[in-house]
Amino acid sequence: MKKVITLLILLATITPTNAQSEVTGEDELGSWFMYFGTNKIAEKWSIHTEAQFRYYETADNFNQLLLRTGANYHINPDAIATIGYGYIDTDPTFLGSLKEANLAEHRIFEQFILKNKVWEFKFEHRYRLEQRFISQTDILSDPEQDLGRTEHRARYRLQVTLPLTDIFFLNFYDEIFINLQNEAFGQNRLYAAVGVNVTDNLSMQFGYLRNDFRTTDYDRLQLGVVFNTDLRGIFKKKE
Repeated sequence: MKKVITLLILLATITPTNAQSEVTGEDELGSWFMYFGTNKIAEKWSIHTEAQFRYYETADNFNQLLLRTGANYHINPDAIATIGYGYIDTDPTFLGSLKEANLAEHRIFEQFILKNKVWEFKFEHRYRLEQRFISQTDILSDPEQDLGRTEHRARYRLQVTLPLTDIFFLNFYDEIFINLQNEAFGQNRLYAAVGVNVTDNLSMQFGYLRNDFRTTDYDRLQLGVVFNTDLRGIFKKKE
């Protein structure tokens, strides 16, 4: 009888954990497909462009669309200030677990980047503040009710790039998210990738991201494309 009771207690402990993993997709290897661009329009100014498609599974089971743009002011080659806007559409469900409808977010951000080099290692420090305006509905209780909210957070990312040759490089970063309301810790992202310089303005990265939240952890494969352009000729006045 004692063995039966012990077995029931173990099952009661294990089952919620497995159920939680099934709901959140924590056990799946997801994927992020990303594009980043710095488009120069003047000696000191450029436009940031970005698009990300995120999936709970490898190229399947949509999780999030992120579109972001901003105005960059290049103080010098190693210091950049940015103000920008992002739109984020998120499906918080996994495999049809319809607890919430999609979340739509409008985001304003302010950012400052500092760069430096130690031997062959290129360091980049990115400081970012975000004002998040989130719209949410509960499709099970009241689809017409908007459970919108406003949140604020700070982010810091330390990135290290190591050139291997003129073509290949390694890229690493760790980024922490700090909530400015409620519990301070939001998430932490640890990333490692192999990069390829296709041309002077085009590069690609193939990497792995470990995304840790307070209660869940996700593993994500990443494919990133960076394409920088010089648009100053378009903006020059014809003489």
